[in-house]
Amino acid sequence: MLIGNHVSSSGGYYAMGETALRLGANTFAFFTRNPRGGKAKEIDPADVEKFLRLAGEHSFGKLVAHAPYTLNPCAADKRVRQFAKETFLDDLRRMEYTPGNYYNFHPGSHVKQGADTGIALIAELLNEVLTPEQTTTVLLETMAGKGSEVGRTFEELRAILDRVEQKEKMGVCLDTCHVWDGGYDIVNNLDGVLQEFDRVIGLERLMAVHLNDSLNECASHKDRHARIGEGKIGLEALVRVIRHPRLRRLPFILETPNDDAGYRREIALLRSRCVETEEDS
Repeated sequence: MLIGNHVSSSGGYYAMGETALRLGANTFAFFTRNPRGGKAKEIDPADVEKFLRLAGEHSFGKLVAHAPYTLNPCAADKRVRQFAKETFLDDLRRMEYTPGNYYNFHPGSHVKQGADTGIALIAELLNEVLTPEQTTTVLLETMAGKGSEVGRTFEELRAILDRVEQKEKMGVCLDTCHVWDGGYDIVNNLDGVLQEFDRVIGLERLMAVHLNDSLNECASHKDRHARIGEGKIGLEALVRVIRHPRLRRLPFILETPNDDAGYRREIALLRSRCVETEEDS
C-alpha cells in the first residue's frame, strides 16, 4: 500500500523523505513552490542524491508533486496564462531531478469564458510545455466544480486529454472529496463511478488518488476537505477506495486538515484497515 500526505518542502527532498518515514508513509506530496505562487527554492543536487538513496532503501512509491494554486492556464488574462506557462516549464525542469514521478495540477478556472474555451486553453499550454524527453507524468486533478472550475466532470478531463499531443505524458489524479462534491457517489456506487471513469477516460490514465473526506453532501460543488471518517464520505467508503482491486496499487495522498500527529494517526488507521498480502506490498 502506497500512502502519504503533503509535507513541507522548505527543508529539501531529504527532509521531506525523513518526515514521510516518521509519519509511517512510503510516498508523499509536496508543493513545487509556495502554493500561492512565487519563486521556487533552488534545488541542491547533493540533497536530491541523499533523498534518492533514502527512497530506494525504503521502497518509496511515486511522488506526487503539486503545482501552486495560482497556476491557471485557462485564465482570461493573458498575463496569468503566461505565468502559468513559465511556472509549468520551470517545475517540469525541476521535476527531472527526481525522474519518473508525477506533477499534479488543478486544470484552472475559465472565468466566464466558458468550459470549451477553458479546455482549449489548458490543452494549448500543455502542448507548449510537454516534451517527448521528459520523464515526469503530468496529472489533471478531478475538481469539485465550484465557480468556473474546469475538470468538474470526467468528460471535461477527457476533452483536455484528447487535445494534448504528448498523450503518453498525461494522466489523472482522482480526489475523493472533489468527485464526491462534484456529484459522483463513491459511497454507494464506487464500482459505477469507476466504470464511468473507465468508459470516459480509461482507468489506465488514473495514476494517483487524493484521499480526503468531505464536509459536504454529494454534488454540493463546494470542495471542503475533512479528516478521514469525519465527513460525509466516511471511513468505510474510503477504505473501499483503497482496497478496490483497480486502485490498490496507486499512491494515495492525504490532504486532510491535519498536523503531523493527525497524519500519523490517519496513515496508521488506514494501514490497519487495509492489511496487504506479501504479493500486494
